[in-house]
Amino acid sequence: MQDISASSSPPEWFTRALASRAELSVTSVDGLRISHRSWGPVGTPGALLVHGGLAHARWWDHIAPLLTRAGRRRIVALDLSGHGDSGRRDRYSVGTWAREVAGVAAAGGFAGPPVVVGHSMGGIVALRVAVDHAEAIAGTVTVDSRTIEHTDAELAAHDRRSALPARIYPSQEAAIARFRPVPGQPSLPYVRKYIARASVRQYGGGWTWKSDPRVFGGQEFDHGDLSRLSGRVMMLRAEHGLAAVGVDDPLQTAGIPSVEIPAAGHHVMLDQPLALVSALRTLLATWQP
Repeated sequence: MQDISASSSPPEWFTRALASRAELSVTSVDGLRISHRSWGPVGTPGALLVHGGLAHARWWDHIAPLLTRAGRRRIVALDLSGHGDSGRRDRYSVGTWAREVAGVAAAGGFAGPPVVVGHSMGGIVALRVAVDHAEAIAGTVTVDSRTIEHTDAELAAHDRRSALPARIYPSQEAAIARFRPVPGQPSLPYVRKYIARASVRQYGGGWTWKSDPRVFGGQEFDHGDLSRLSGRVMMLRAEHGLAAVGVDDPLQTAGIPSVEIPAAGHHVMLDQPLALVSALRTLLATWQP
């Protein structure tokens, strides 16, 4: 993988993207507040972006403005429950998150159903939407996603982790310094620093992560449901990611078209953001001319 650790100064495209002010909204789904961010005018076609596990909508802040097609496409990124600025539930599941995506798709101001783009766990949620709420979307794109069937031991480990108290840091900067993508990979420093700063909140006299650790228990997807997928589906794979060629996963044998993003780690928006933008622009232009 290419060493990008020396790329510390934000380039013009990045600062220009962040200067595009997001419209902040809240939609209630199953009685819970679901926060989302939007770019581009209401009443235009577009895409709904779904983050990965323990991440949040602002992982897309430097990506979404570059997908608006100069104001002719609407892009919305949501915080799934238990993440970012959305509310927390007693229990989480892919099915519940899929209902949240469908709810935001309906309330997001799109002209017609949006394309749903999901990274990592968000891709599994997007597939669930394609199975359970196919009429609500115009297509599904997974970004380095793998379907997961946890063992009983793994589920028990998730329950133990969920029971641990939140880790509190003495300052915002101390928390930011501990930010690490999981799995670890090289990242553009200016992207990593921006996302890290957006990932923490004040809590208990200090600072902690915005995500609820209990979300680990809700990420399963029934492989049998792959046969029920409908509509257009595309996989974007990171060359050095979790869904790389040769990885044993039913998604790769389900006949779903796929495209590889060269030199990318699992968190493509951290190390190859412009390659991700280019791939998504191409797909959106093809599916929503």
